[in-house]
Amino acid sequence: MKVLVVVAHPDDEVLGCGGTIAKYSKNGHKVNIVIVSEGLTSRDNERNLNKRLLQLNSLKKQSKEASQILGANSIEFLSLPDNRLDSLDLIEIVKKIEKIVFKFKPQEIFTHHYGDLNIDHRIVHQAVMTAARPHSADFVKKIITFENPSSTEFQSLSFNSYFKPNYFQDIENFLPLKVKALKKYKSEIRQWPHSRSTKFLEILAKYRGSISGLKLAEAFFIERFIN
Repeated sequence: MKVLVVVAHPDDEVLGCGGTIAKYSKNGHKVNIVIVSEGLTSRDNERNLNKRLLQLNSLKKQSKEASQILGANSIEFLSLPDNRLDSLDLIEIVKKIEKIVFKFKPQEIFTHHYGDLNIDHRIVHQAVMTAARPHSADFVKKIITFENPSSTEFQSLSFNSYFKPNYFQDIENFLPLKVKALKKYKSEIRQWPHSRSTKFLEILAKYRGSISGLKLAEAFFIERFIN
């Protein structure tokens, strides 16, 4: 099976579904990762790629190393503006993702849940849903969205699209790989009690496992399932 993981920023793929990527890869599925934005320049008042060139190259290296730990087949960088995707026309983002979708022809796509606080996450979600719409990308049988620690849980509970998982993956044998992959993101990882920490990943996996009858799990929301 071909599986496409489309995320907004470097480390989102690990935080959101790193255990599942490792599990799918171990089971022989071909997993391709796409990272839409470059992930750094929003820390500056103005986007200046030259100013951040060394850090951007280092972040790409970290992403590649993390993807290798998880066993992904490939990783691709679109390098769009970090936390400024709302400054672009949606169609521009859709076309870039659509091109990859039609080249790779995945049966399953994993991406962000629309309920995330981060604007880039919501735009990537919308772009993926558009790029893989029915009667266009009819080879896509499942679209599955994940929670992203340090974004999903920060959204207001009054938001009408708050994350409510209805699908769980057993990652008991794959959490160590998820944690190991996150550790590659030296510039992005945070210390406990931050939710972008390895300890939080372990706690979240136990929590999602406990509510689904498993020891360790990742939680998802099924947007589309065609059987």
